[in-house]
Amino acid sequence: MAIKHAALYALIEPVVAAMGFELWGIDHLSQGKHSRLVVYIERDSGVSVEDCADVSRQVSAVFDVEDPIAGEYRLEVSSPGMARPLYTLDHYIRFQGHQIALKLRLPFDGRRKFQGLLAGVEGDDVLLQFEGEEYCFPIESIDQAHIVPQFE
Repeated sequence: MAIKHAALYALIEPVVAAMGFELWGIDHLSQGKHSRLVVYIERDSGVSVEDCADVSRQVSAVFDVEDPIAGEYRLEVSSPGMARPLYTLDHYIRFQGHQIALKLRLPFDGRRKFQGLLAGVEGDDVLLQFEGEEYCFPIESIDQAHIVPQFE
């Protein structure tokens, strides 16, 4: 699956960059015969619904030619939003000091889900402060992670 993800990213990223956006990340979710591809785009000045529609049309045009996903799928283009998913070490660095929730690929201390303060990055490891302790999770052990919005 990592190879397919990298191939999709390689197709989408130049299209998104040419339109003046950062490709925040992609999620390819298989659901039986159908699948869903979610493309998250970001820009300092924000992302509008029209921006998402424009990027969707351009990515669809590339996919019509390249046909990278077998079978039926639904393409969604979105801003990462307040509860933005985190994919890369750079994302974790950028959001150091924020509350995050993460799910591990395999259990650690009998659990897969953790929520705490993103303390930073050390090498390829994500540092999470949780229940008075600091945990060090290799990024490849993290299945999913996202920001937990704080409302004050």
